[in-house]
Amino acid sequence: MDRPNIPLNALRAFEAAARHLTLSKAAIELCVTQAALSHQIRNLEERLGVALFRRVPRGLVLTEEGAALAPVLTGSLDLIGATLDRFSGGRYHEALHVGVVGTFATGWLIPRLARFEAAHPEVDLRIFANNNRVSIPGEGLDLAIRFGDGSWHGLQATRIMDAPLAPMCAPDRARTMSGPQAMLEQPLLRSYRTGEWERWFAGLGLACPPLRGPMLDSSIALADMAAEGHGIALLPPALFGHWTDRGRLVTLFDHSIAAGAYWLTRLQSRPETSGMRSFREWLCREVADQPPATG
Repeated sequence: MDRPNIPLNALRAFEAAARHLTLSKAAIELCVTQAALSHQIRNLEERLGVALFRRVPRGLVLTEEGAALAPVLTGSLDLIGATLDRFSGGRYHEALHVGVVGTFATGWLIPRLARFEAAHPEVDLRIFANNNRVSIPGEGLDLAIRFGDGSWHGLQATRIMDAPLAPMCAPDRARTMSGPQAMLEQPLLRSYRTGEWERWFAGLGLACPPLRGPMLDSSIALADMAAEGHGIALLPPALFGHWTDRGRLVTLFDHSIAAGAYWLTRLQSRPETSGMRSFREWLCREVADQPPATG
């Protein structure tokens, strides 16, 4: 069927009647008379050569053909309506739902969001913090920033920035240590990512002491415990500069380990929208213009 010949008014009449299953309510929604609505539906049925409804005492029942057509029209009209809603003030607006691991959100992204908003007022950015365990389709997200090796099944991943881990602790504790060997007698806070402390000590030719205490799944929680004087945490100093500036944490020694990077991910099956592209390109520019310290 040629697009110029699509009977839009008749299709809208049928779609409203299919949702309400009464002509009276559908007519009220579309601000037309019941007779006019019935006429539009009858014309559509004649055009298609099928009956779309069966009339029953209490209203309407969709035929098999009507049941096949109705959800297609409803979905299409909803999509058109949602797209039109994005136009306001003479500008197109795209809502972008982004899941962000909490450490990156508070330590890097949030302080820079004003620059993104100024550069891209057409994107309505909505941030959802998480602990690095996130499902893009399950949580209704467009994008997700996560920490790891960049290998996630079914996802397109763009490397944003490396974040090597180094030991950080409260200033009072730091003043008591003269070198890495002094850490062997210190409480070492445990992350859910196993093997990090072993790798850090191995890089200095030292054996890692036994690790005890609670295991935490959040770098922010680890940082808070370290800042409160409960021990030493392996953290990415590049994302805790604001804690250092406020005198809550200091970085011990120069030795660090690579544990992964922060990546912007999206479903491979979903095409990149203009808003997604704007956000990705902005992230890459920000990192290139302001490379983070490596600790």
